[in-house]
Amino acid sequence: MPPADASADAGPVPVHPGRSGHPGHPRTAEDVRDCEDTLDLRLPDELLTLIAGKRPETDERAPGLHRDRPGPLGSPDLLDQVGAWGPVETSVGLFHLRPVHVERDLPVISAWMNEPAVAAYWQLAGSPAQTEDHLRAQLTGDGRSVPCLGTLDGTPMSYWEIYRADLDPLARHYPARPHDTGLHLLVGDAADRGRGLGSALLRAVADLVLDRRPGCARVIAEPDLHNTPSVAAFLNAGFRYAAEVDLPGKRAALMIRDRSLRHLM
Repeated sequence: MPPADASADAGPVPVHPGRSGHPGHPRTAEDVRDCEDTLDLRLPDELLTLIAGKRPETDERAPGLHRDRPGPLGSPDLLDQVGAWGPVETSVGLFHLRPVHVERDLPVISAWMNEPAVAAYWQLAGSPAQTEDHLRAQLTGDGRSVPCLGTLDGTPMSYWEIYRADLDPLARHYPARPHDTGLHLLVGDAADRGRGLGSALLRAVADLVLDRRPGCARVIAEPDLHNTPSVAAFLNAGFRYAAEVDLPGKRAALMIRDRSLRHLM
């Protein structure tokens, strides 16, 4: 739950699941008391067993499930196999959302994190090791947050984190429903910002979530209420302004894209 966002069109939309330090707000003892990290929340043992790919009451892995790569479609997975969603045609080109492979993607993601416009919000400027820690915290977690690289016509141009909003600390601040899915976006290069790409990709990825996650009825976002460009980008992407919510470090606009309204907005 980041305390401040940049416009999806004018700059990065930050997220920090797995970190309680927020953009512009270093981690403090009060943060630790008042806000738990997404990856620190405890899931039921039965669900963890399924995620690990084991049958209950045995130590045998369920067929086709592996910790180091996505399992087949239909296998137990908190985000319905993001890695198998595939590319989609959008109004701005062929877009592909694929889970981060650290060894391959760290150089470009770390470079983005060191751009001043990005660093001001994500607080991950510095050595690649800092970005790597942020990525691996999700990749080695229970699967409730998946870091992804977004390519447009084959060119890496955005970083995403697709996460289970109903399993995130955000769920304490709004009436969450099972399988609510959150998303956050960072448009990497300055040349790709401020020309409508953010809104187009937010719409495309929100619709991709709804298409690939049949149990998900809503896609959630929570930009800073005072960041008018960011709120406008979500509105242009078919999200509706649902409420104002007080989150640790910011007052946010709760933005929702509903499955039932997706063809009307």
